[in-house]
Amino acid sequence: MVKVNKIKIGDGNPLALIAGPCVVENEKTTLKTAEAIKSITEELGIPFIFKSSYKKANRTSIHSFSGIHFDKALKILEKVKKELCVPILTDIHSIQEIEPVAHVADVLQIPAFLCRQTDLLVAAARSGKVVNVKKGQFLAPQDMAHVIAKIETTKHKKILLTERGTTFGYHNLVVDMRSLQIMREFGYPVIMDATHAVQLPSKGNESGGERKFIYSIAKAAVAVGVDGLFLEVHPDPSRALSDAASQLPLNMLKNLLITIKQIDEIVKNEK
Repeated sequence: MVKVNKIKIGDGNPLALIAGPCVVENEKTTLKTAEAIKSITEELGIPFIFKSSYKKANRTSIHSFSGIHFDKALKILEKVKKELCVPILTDIHSIQEIEPVAHVADVLQIPAFLCRQTDLLVAAARSGKVVNVKKGQFLAPQDMAHVIAKIETTKHKKILLTERGTTFGYHNLVVDMRSLQIMREFGYPVIMDATHAVQLPSKGNESGGERKFIYSIAKAAVAVGVDGLFLEVHPDPSRALSDAASQLPLNMLKNLLITIKQIDEIVKNEK
């Protein structure tokens, strides 16, 4: 079990939700989305961690939006944290980013493409923050044992593992639900990222996506038994500046969470 502030993740605790826009586009959209998700999760009794990236370092095209100014984005995330009293999760891309980001974020996320970067993993662990590692699209779930071992060299045990799909040929991903069970055997909470899992990577000048499969993947993962669900959520995905094709429309979130909570309760009551 890992605690993110007062939220207990794993060890049979209720499913936690990590959700928010892909990237900090501006203050208005970020706050609006965070407020809406908090309202929904409070009504449904679902623990909520707000997610948004201050920067998108991995973009298909050099012309793709990668974020606003670093300091400004962090201040917006800090405002969400203080005004709404919710924990914050955001990506880190280099060791130099860790110190300023750790002053704001409660969870430091290692992006999938960086999950084997030894120095970054170790430095994130030494920050003392919870570390969420996205399993690379190129890794088998068993390979996450090596990732965990690197973090544990610092005696750090506040680790989350996130599945986000595996490369399946060119420009496609597939989710092997066995990976959720395999990674759980390492003894740390497992999260399912149901929005990045529907991406169609590098389709032309940007990544595509098949949003219609978010519900199916999310429901299947919770039925298998995960500890948290990761969703990128946007008020108007068609106008999102990043991952427009794979973000969940905000107005669809509540219905999904109602179903997800029911499945989670059934699964955990069986144990």
